[in-house]
Amino acid sequence: MSMAPTAEEHSSTHTNRPLLLLFLLLLISSSSSSSCSSVAPPLPLLPLPNAFQLQWHLSHMSLFFHFGLNTFTGDEWGSGHVHPSLFNPTNLNATQWIQLAKLNGFNRVILTAKHHDGFCLWPSQYTNYSVRSSPWKDGTGDVLADLAAAATVAGVDLGIYLSPWDRHEHCYGDTLLYNQFYLAQMTELLTRYGVIKYVFLDGAKGDGEKDMDYFFDTWFSLIHQLQPPAIIFSDAGPDTRWVGNELGVGASTSWSVYNSTLTPIGGIYNDPRYAAEGDPAGHEWVPAVCDVSIRPGWFWHPEELPKSAMNLLEIYYKSVGRNCHLLLNVPPNSSGLISPEDIQVLQEFTELRRSIFSNNFAINALLDASSTRGGGTSDDSNFSPYNVLKEGLYTYWAPEEYQSRWILYIDLQELVSFNVLQLQEPIQMGQRVSEFHLEALHQDGVWKTVTNGTTIGYQRLLLFPKVKSQHLKLVIDKSRADPLISYLGIYMDPVTNWSSIYDDTVLTSHFNSTQVHHIITHDNSHTATATASM
Repeated sequence: MSMAPTAEEHSSTHTNRPLLLLFLLLLISSSSSSSCSSVAPPLPLLPLPNAFQLQWHLSHMSLFFHFGLNTFTGDEWGSGHVHPSLFNPTNLNATQWIQLAKLNGFNRVILTAKHHDGFCLWPSQYTNYSVRSSPWKDGTGDVLADLAAAATVAGVDLGIYLSPWDRHEHCYGDTLLYNQFYLAQMTELLTRYGVIKYVFLDGAKGDGEKDMDYFFDTWFSLIHQLQPPAIIFSDAGPDTRWVGNELGVGASTSWSVYNSTLTPIGGIYNDPRYAAEGDPAGHEWVPAVCDVSIRPGWFWHPEELPKSAMNLLEIYYKSVGRNCHLLLNVPPNSSGLISPEDIQVLQEFTELRRSIFSNNFAINALLDASSTRGGGTSDDSNFSPYNVLKEGLYTYWAPEEYQSRWILYIDLQELVSFNVLQLQEPIQMGQRVSEFHLEALHQDGVWKTVTNGTTIGYQRLLLFPKVKSQHLKLVIDKSRADPLISYLGIYMDPVTNWSSIYDDTVLTSHFNSTQVHHIITHDNSHTATATASM
């Protein structure tokens, strides 16, 4: 049986009701604030790399294997009329090639499956001008199959080069017939040898050769249909672009953002400065590739010697260190092996990189920032400046929005001598920074600029005269949007001449950027004069 509340109980309930309501409101407020306590990342800045391009960036270096009849004739561009009987690499060992790549930090390899002479390193059913007609393995050999098997075992990504120019095939010059022939061969390569991660194309063709129109758009569509993970290289994309020289040298300003419509493949009027630098106003993600051979020629010639490890290190600074991918050609010799002198140079090159970049003087630094996204203290945020000491793209420092100053303060906790700055942007969020500089506090108490640069992208390496300091400031002067930094390294390179890295004379033509109507550019410039830029 229920009983009605007494007058005293009713009065007590009425008196406590406001307190009860206040308690409930506090609970709701606490629950609401805790559910929204995490600050969301900033908006990505278009264009963005796709997943396969991101994997390609992470590899940052690839080996190219130029191999074929030219290896036996001493030619660079074969005539297409050399008899296949000359091809006989009796000691060919693709596992040696792959192990050399992997042990020296190259996680991708590319083979010249067919060079300009038309000779095929696989037994194509569409031509007899191939390994099938050679004495190697009594005509049963398949160089690409051997390489693919070795790459799979080692976990190295495989790529192919199929020359559009074919000096042997009789239908070359007949646009329809040759495009059909080319696509048939491409289909063989993309359906017989497992996963293909890279397809290298170019517009090379000698003077006076037959006119040909290549159906590049059709080729690209077929490649992406048969091998969705494949990154396609050509003069102008669609996935990666040529830097414009075969010296392994990128531009000191290097945007992965690009407008491929301004640089048709094989276009004789293409602006080399545009190809090298990219375009902050572009609407595509097409990063640059720096290709270079370890030897004077692209194919092995017994009289030639490889570049020195020091030379390769300088190339590394000018390619990988300038937001480009280094594609280094190491040609197998006529026995089918990588020559001992080339192996030695690669090992020395690897040791040089290890000795310099394995000791980041900033790894135990105390960090602060002009601001941190979400506020709070600099060390408890998802976007803390301390994120720049963690390897990987997915942790990064982000400043608060709508700031006019973007600065990272670095206390190395002791006086350190150094001459290399490494920076990375989280490129999955877009490429942003267009100008920055590094300052050091000198013993006279004055902040001085020690180096400066323009773009960062996936990776930037700046080499400059040796500095001794404990306190540094990384200042972002200009950016397409709020800057994001995913990694910062401070190193000492005791062997490289910084002035040789600063030389940018290989890129001399005028640069014309496309026009853009909506670019966010903040100016945070300082009056200090930079002593070096790369």
